[in-house]
Amino acid sequence: MDGIAASQPYVIAFFLLWAGLAKLFSRRMRAQAGRTALARLVGATRAVPALRLAGLVELAVAAALLAPPLHPLDGAAAALLSAGFLAYLAYAHVAAPASSCGCLGPHSDRPVDVRAFARAGLLLAAGLLATGAPAAHPPAVPPAVLEIAVLLGLSAELDRYWLVPLRRLRVRLRPPLAAPAAGDAPLEATLHLLRRSPAYCSASAGLISDVRETWDEDGTRFVVYGARDGRTAVFAVPLAGNDPRAVRVALVDEAALA
Repeated sequence: MDGIAASQPYVIAFFLLWAGLAKLFSRRMRAQAGRTALARLVGATRAVPALRLAGLVELAVAAALLAPPLHPLDGAAAALLSAGFLAYLAYAHVAAPASSCGCLGPHSDRPVDVRAFARAGLLLAAGLLATGAPAAHPPAVPPAVLEIAVLLGLSAELDRYWLVPLRRLRVRLRPPLAAPAAGDAPLEATLHLLRRSPAYCSASAGLISDVRETWDEDGTRFVVYGARDGRTAVFAVPLAGNDPRAVRVALVDEAALA
């Protein structure tokens, strides 16, 4: 436990250095600061100076945490700063629910959500642990690395680097309309595949109705449309697979179906 407590100053300092440098040196600060909840709190014209000041405070606390010897007041200052973050997030959630918090600079337009509160709560807990950290005890590196990873995962500002690519990969591997089993395929998935098929492209100019009827038989879904000249277009769409070239179409006289 002493090793975990001894690692907290480094975890907090890592996050505060990142947040402070982002606020001080971001090129988008002036353009985006007015969209943060801080602009509602101090006014749009004061949002940039307020963010810069917050960045300086964060860097000062980070430097105190990293400069030996560690004093319990350094951890207390970090805990107090985290408590201030939580209070600010609560204000932002109530007074400006559509605005971002600007906690890591203007790098995300996402409103304050549960992840932001969880991140601030984790930093508060780390600050409280740091107040009792033994001065000479070596830090526990694996828990610190895990804690930093959790903080990064809770930061919506970084979603574009890992969460969005993961979601895109999931869509490529499993299309949103794919069904868990062939017999349970939703009609929207069938129509999505159908409309991408060469068979549909060749017959679409002659269709005069929306879907009239569908039925499943032997692993195939048949989709019926009305067509010109008193005919009916019957498309055969495989329930398994995702190849548009496997779709077939037949044009038959309506009299033959009567």
